[in-house]
Amino acid sequence: MTKIKVGVIGGAGYTAGELLRILINHPNVDIAFVNSSSNSGNPVADVHSGLIGDTDLTFTSELPLNEVDALFLCSAHGDSKKFLDANEVPASVKIIDLSTDYRAKSPNHNFVYGLPELNWGEIKNATRIANPGCFATAIQLALFPLAAVGLLTDEIHVNAITGSTGAGVKPSETSHFSWRNNNISIYKAFNHQHLDEIGQSLRQLQPGFKKSLNFIPVRGNFARGIYATTYTTCALSLDEAKRLYADFYKDAAFTFVVDKNPDMKQVVNTNKGIVYLEKHGDKLLIVSMIDNLLKGASGQAVQNMNLMFGLDEKTGLGLKSIGF
Repeated sequence: MTKIKVGVIGGAGYTAGELLRILINHPNVDIAFVNSSSNSGNPVADVHSGLIGDTDLTFTSELPLNEVDALFLCSAHGDSKKFLDANEVPASVKIIDLSTDYRAKSPNHNFVYGLPELNWGEIKNATRIANPGCFATAIQLALFPLAAVGLLTDEIHVNAITGSTGAGVKPSETSHFSWRNNNISIYKAFNHQHLDEIGQSLRQLQPGFKKSLNFIPVRGNFARGIYATTYTTCALSLDEAKRLYADFYKDAAFTFVVDKNPDMKQVVNTNKGIVYLEKHGDKLLIVSMIDNLLKGASGQAVQNMNLMFGLDEKTGLGLKSIGF
């Protein structure tokens, strides 16, 4: 099979580094260019030091868009739209955007929301993908099976903690080591930007859904991973809920419903989502977890690329969790 030629825009950040780590080892991909104006001419491994010995790629400020089959946009939120407005990408090039810019459905664009557990068939036929947010992915995996059968009938309560890599590569007051270490805090309580895409997806499965989704995001004192605890009123017994979830995810390549209370290290460095259920009175508790840089960003982006090009969606994503 002819290899997929790939270009990466915004190649210096955490998500780009994870994306390059996967693509360098992907059996069906050749990386044509990695664009970063601020690093032009520098070796990629000088910025992404985990790639030392794996690649001799250098960053470029050029945009040979007619030389690629797929283009990953890893720029900051707001910059993907600016890039596409300023540059004519050939119609034959498939685009996967990792920013927030095109996640909201609109008649003004043709991006498909790229969560395979929701839009698997549409992704296979898409030319442009809006990759989901990290918190959004973890929370949606917790709620989809209930929404699919119209069982989101009460308010939903979510508490989710994320690693510091979710804040991006540029240091800030709440991401540098001396502040983040041995410390946690909440931020954007009840108004996090991922709530819009979560609500959009839940209404896709349960059109009448109008209940409040009460989300408390937490900054964690670790580098990567998202651990979400979600609960809502549910009339199902625990066994009925387990059967519902197992059936919904029976064909999912990377989402697994488990019987044993899991820990976050089971998903770190993988493209997996793990879901665990408990029943407490009339409340269903759903624990869901992902790696924010992989299933929450770059791993899911490659999963989408695989689907778009007719590959097994697991190709290049056989990553092992960091258990110790």
